[in-house]
Amino acid sequence: MRDRRNALLLAAALAGLAYALFFASPYGLRVLTVAGVYALAAFGFQILFGLGGALSMAQGAFFGLGAYVTGILGSRYGLDAAVTFPLSLLAPLLVALPVGLAVLRLESHYFALATLGVAQVLHLLAVNLPDLTGGANGLPGVPAFALFGWVAPRGLPMAALVWGLVAVGGLIGWRLARGRLGRSLELVRDDPLAAGCLGLDVGRLRLTAFALSAAYAGAAGALAVHTQRVVSPEVLEFPVMVTILTIAVVGGRGRMVGAVLGALLLIHLPEWFRGLERSYLIVYGAALLLAILVAPNGVTGLLERLFPPPPRAFPDAVEPPTGPRAVGEILRVADLSKSFGGVRALDGVSLSLRAGTIVGLIGPNGSGKTTLINVLSGLERPDDGAVWIGGRERTGAPPDQIARAGLARSFQAATLPNHASVLEAVAAARLPFDRSVAAAEAHARWALDRLGAGDLASRPCHGLPAALRRRVELARALARRPSVLLLDEPAAGLTDVEKADLAAHLRRLAGEGMALLVVEHDMDFLLPLVGWVVCLDRGRTLYAGPPDGARRDAAVIAAYLGGPAVRDDSDDEDGA
Repeated sequence: MRDRRNALLLAAALAGLAYALFFASPYGLRVLTVAGVYALAAFGFQILFGLGGALSMAQGAFFGLGAYVTGILGSRYGLDAAVTFPLSLLAPLLVALPVGLAVLRLESHYFALATLGVAQVLHLLAVNLPDLTGGANGLPGVPAFALFGWVAPRGLPMAALVWGLVAVGGLIGWRLARGRLGRSLELVRDDPLAAGCLGLDVGRLRLTAFALSAAYAGAAGALAVHTQRVVSPEVLEFPVMVTILTIAVVGGRGRMVGAVLGALLLIHLPEWFRGLERSYLIVYGAALLLAILVAPNGVTGLLERLFPPPPRAFPDAVEPPTGPRAVGEILRVADLSKSFGGVRALDGVSLSLRAGTIVGLIGPNGSGKTTLINVLSGLERPDDGAVWIGGRERTGAPPDQIARAGLARSFQAATLPNHASVLEAVAAARLPFDRSVAAAEAHARWALDRLGAGDLASRPCHGLPAALRRRVELARALARRPSVLLLDEPAAGLTDVEKADLAAHLRRLAGEGMALLVVEHDMDFLLPLVGWVVCLDRGRTLYAGPPDGARRDAAVIAAYLGGPAVRDDSDDEDGA
C-alpha cells in the first residue's frame, strides 16, 4: 500500500512538472510559483502547529518581515540574494527568539492572542515608518532574484527556483519531523506535563519550533517579494496568516507533503472558480468546507486511509545503558510544605527512599499524596522544605532536570498518546537520552520485552485496556533506567491476577536496586508489597513505619482504614 501511495505522489509530481514545462501559461506559472512560496511558509507552520500544537498567529508576520528585509535591501540598496535571502531568514529568527521566550509559556488561545499582537505591531510599524518601508504604499522596484550574477526572471526560471527551494525545505522539514525533534514535539503537543516528566525540556522544544517556523516564513516572504517585485503592508495582513493555517489543516497537520498538497489546492482553487465571477467566493468556501468534511485529517490523512501503510518492521531489543548501581539513600524529603490558596496540601512532610526498597504512601482523598508526587517530580514548586535526589538538592527544579537526575513517575490515569503505537509511546521516554529514534525504539523494545509486553509493540495506545496501559506506562518508566520510581495508583482497575503480576515486577525492580514510592488505595495489594508505609492526612505525616504497624495504629485506622468494624477488630487483637 505504501508503494502505491508513493507511486501516486510521484505521478502527481511528474504531472506538475510536465504542466510547468509544456502547458502552463505565464500566468499559470506565476500561480504555481505563489503556491510554492506558501508551501515553504507552511513547512514551518507544520513544525510549530502541526507537530508542536502551538497555534501561532505570527507566521504571517514573519512572512511579511522576511519580505520587507528583502524589499528594503533590494530596492533601496541594490543588494542581491546572497545578502538579502540569508538576512530574510535571520531577521524573523532574531525576532522570534525573544518573542518566544516571552509568550511560549502561555497556553492555547492566550498564546494565539499574544502572537496575533506581535503581528499587529509589525503591521503598524510597516505603515507608520514611510521613510524605511514606504508606508501604506509600500516599496516598488524590488529586483528579481539574483545570485552571483545569475538572475531568475519571472516565469519558468523563477518557478523552478522556488520549487527547488521547496524541495530542499521540505526534505529538511521531513527529516526533522521523523527525527527526535518531531517525536518530541508530538509528545509535548499531546501531554506537556508527561513530556517534562520524561526528561524533555518543553520550553526549549517549543522555542526551537517557533524559531524554525519563523525562518521558514522569512524565506517564503523573500521569495514572494522577488515574485511580485513590490512589497507593501499587505504581506503582513491577517489573510496571509489565514491562508497558511488553512493550508496546514487542509493538507494534513504535521506533514510536509500535506503543506505542498494544501498549497497547490488552496492557491489554485480560486483560479479554477474565477469564471463564476461574483459567486466564486461562495463556491470556494463550500469547496473548502467539503474538503474538511470528507478529509478531517487533511489530504494526506485521506491518502493514508485509502492506502494504509504496511506493518512496520521493529528493531531488535537493545538494553539501555545504565549508570553505577545506586546504594544507600537515593531520595530524601525534609519538611516539605505546599499550599494552594488557603488549603495546606503538604505541611512539614519528610521521608526517605533507599536503594532496593519499596515505600507505600497512603491516606484519604485530599491528604496530599498526589501533591507530594507532583512536588517530587517538579510539576509543583514547594513553598518550603528541601528535596535531595542522589545526594544533590533538587528543590524546585523543573521536571526535565529532575527526570534526568534519575526520577521517573506514573500518573493516576496512564498518560499514553492515543495516536501513537505502544513502541512509539515507550520510545518517547528515551528521546532525551538517545541520539536517534532508532536507538530509542530499540531500547523501548527491551523495556517491553522485560515486562512481557513485547507483543504489544505494534498496537495503538488508543483502546488498550487498563491493565495493558499500566504495563506500557511502567515499561516507559523502566526504559529510562531510573534510580527512583514514583507510582500513582498503579493497581487501579486491575484484576487480582494482574495485581499479582504487577507486584512481582515491582519486587524485581527493587531487587535490582531501584527505590520505589507507591501510592495506592488497595491495602491488600500494597501492604504485602512494601517494607515501609507513610500515611498522610491533611498534608501531615500521620504515621511512618512498617506495614503491620499501620494496620494497628489508631490514628491511621481513624483517618484512613477507618470504620467501626476495623477498629473493633484491632482492639480485639490488642487484648488477645
